[in-house]
Amino acid sequence: MSDAKLRLLSASEQQTRDVGEYLGRWLRRGDVVLLHGDLGAGKTTLVQGIARGLGVDDYVQSPTFSLVHEHEGYDGDGKPVRLYHLDLYRLSGETELDSFGFDDYLVPTDGISLIEWPERAVDRLPDRYLLVRLEHHGEDQRRLTIEGVPPDGTLRARLETLRGDLHGLVHAADRDDPVEEKPAQ
Repeated sequence: MSDAKLRLLSASEQQTRDVGEYLGRWLRRGDVVLLHGDLGAGKTTLVQGIARGLGVDDYVQSPTFSLVHEHEGYDGDGKPVRLYHLDLYRLSGETELDSFGFDDYLVPTDGISLIEWPERAVDRLPDRYLLVRLEHHGEDQRRLTIEGVPPDGTLRARLETLRGDLHGLVHAADRDDPVEEKPAQ
């Protein structure tokens, strides 16, 4: 079995959305996804793709001022699922998490939670989640690293499935040497 981390290099916003769409089809009810990256790294772009993969018809934008947006979609089995999109950027401290019921989104029994700026809630994060790091890698390129926390058998096996689904869509950036990476054409 290969590395517990999936590393990809996206050459464009559209390609980042496409990765998100595959990720959306792969996610399951109860999953929590933490999206880590600088401003403009592509977190909301990835969320738009995830929403598309879940069959969400709404326009998806970052809930920076409202903190949470909820969308109706369908999971991989065609069953209704709720997508919770949280953006913690504007929070000044963890005490503000209680103002909108943050802990309820960490166990989304009826859906999937996507959390932008999770470092604003570092002491309140769940024990189990999918971490997606997005990094600028040139003007239009983004490096995505997807890993399960903890990296146990279940998440590792699921990531192998996702790795297979994404094969050919984007360049695998499994080496740490950025000189050898080339974006998909």
